Amino acid sequence: MDSALIGIILGIVAMMVMIIKTRIPVALAMVIASIIMGLFAGMAPTEVVNAIKAGFGGVLGGIGLIIAFGVIMGACFERSGAAVRMAKTFVKLCGKGREDIALGFTGVLVAIPVFCDSAYIILHSLVRAISRNTGKSSVGLGVTLALGLLITHALVPPTPGPVAVAGILDVDLGVYMLWGLIVSVPMMLLSLFYIRKVGQEYYRVPNGENWITSQADWANLEKVQESDDKDLPSNFLSFGPILIPIVLILTATLVGKGDSLFHAVVALLGNPVVAVGLGVLLALYGLTRNIERKDMIGSMDDALSTTGLILVVTGCGGAMGAVLKASGAGPQVAEAIASSGIPPLLVPLAIASMLRLIQGSATASMMVAATMTLPLVDTLGLDPVFVALACAVGPVGFSHLNDSYFHIISRTLGITELADQLKVWTVTSTIAWAIGASIVMLLNLIFGQGGTLIDPIVPFAVLGCIMLWMRKKQSTPISTQRSEA
Repeated sequence: MDSALIGIILGIVAMMVMIIKTRIPVALAMVIASIIMGLFAGMAPTEVVNAIKAGFGGVLGGIGLIIAFGVIMGACFERSGAAVRMAKTFVKLCGKGREDIALGFTGVLVAIPVFCDSAYIILHSLVRAISRNTGKSSVGLGVTLALGLLITHALVPPTPGPVAVAGILDVDLGVYMLWGLIVSVPMMLLSLFYIRKVGQEYYRVPNGENWITSQADWANLEKVQESDDKDLPSNFLSFGPILIPIVLILTATLVGKGDSLFHAVVALLGNPVVAVGLGVLLALYGLTRNIERKDMIGSMDDALSTTGLILVVTGCGGAMGAVLKASGAGPQVAEAIASSGIPPLLVPLAIASMLRLIQGSATASMMVAATMTLPLVDTLGLDPVFVALACAVGPVGFSHLNDSYFHIISRTLGITELADQLKVWTVTSTIAWAIGASIVMLLNLIFGQGGTLIDPIVPFAVLGCIMLWMRKKQSTPISTQRSEA
């Protein structure tokens, strides 16, 4: 086996051991792994260090501001009530009886600038109110919202994870955003078939601190008073900071390059930094105009303080990618994959999914997967857009005990037994993963390069094995589990 391949294997193993078993943070573990890979590939120590520095700065130089602007916009949404306004608008648009679809679309849109766990906590009170007034299970409503939030948190910029993946793989952000939205919506809608079934099996309507578990009891429950909407921002101010940057970026992508003044203006306004910056200005002077300046600055400072680790991990992902590229290990790895018969696009999907299962962080999982796959893109003839989507879809599934989002959802929905928590959320997220992975594989087969007919089947085969395992592990009937919970 080539020494470069040995170095990659040792680097990955060392990184995983450090992340899981030691107190070494993800960023430092990635740097150490990069050094191991570079030295085994025959690079001089100074070459390894220079590659790490160049890769770190190169990635952050392109996407650092976008991540920071996105976080500031998210703080504005959290403080202003814009997320609640968007949810109520979707409920009205979708109509009576489709409240779960409305909450799913709310999640898909709100999580573009807001972290999914924060957005879920903000919107959970609305889930409880809709459940109590309609008699629909809060489990089905809450899981639909949570899934919609998770999907675009993973797939659509300017959330840090997908922005970092686009930067590492050098993917046009407008193209990536468009494909991410195309994949996100069917992932959410097709997952509803399972979510609605689970919502009926675990029927819960909130009644103060308690739960009503039958529709007959709900019929006698006093409905809650709808909250006054006069303090919420308008639809334009609520949707604008998200939709305007998306429209500007996509317009610049579709118009393309040219020498005219029109092309120059479109290119300027459609530059991701400028477009997201304009969205931030609209959020600051529209959404937060009634909030004290001191309070809003404090909220933005708190939000930005949480991005430090994200930016460092993102830069370290770029550093590892630079080392792998400079070491020349890409051709050897690509040759090994090609000779094994594994569909190449399954490699980033498998890496991201495995990391998500092991260490829980969706953002770190997709960035490491993008970094590890970068040297293979040109050698295997892969389309970097679909590689990026595969990296982003991977962390959607397999959410379990090592994921804080798993505990937030279980606690707020009153699901206390581990077997029930796994069935309600872990299986749901994995179904969405299988749907998303199959869609990406199919799109790659049609529009990309190197796809085969077998690619979309593999994720669903994995899902089938997981669901069979779940059925065997479930030792008590569902009705008994509901009464215990």
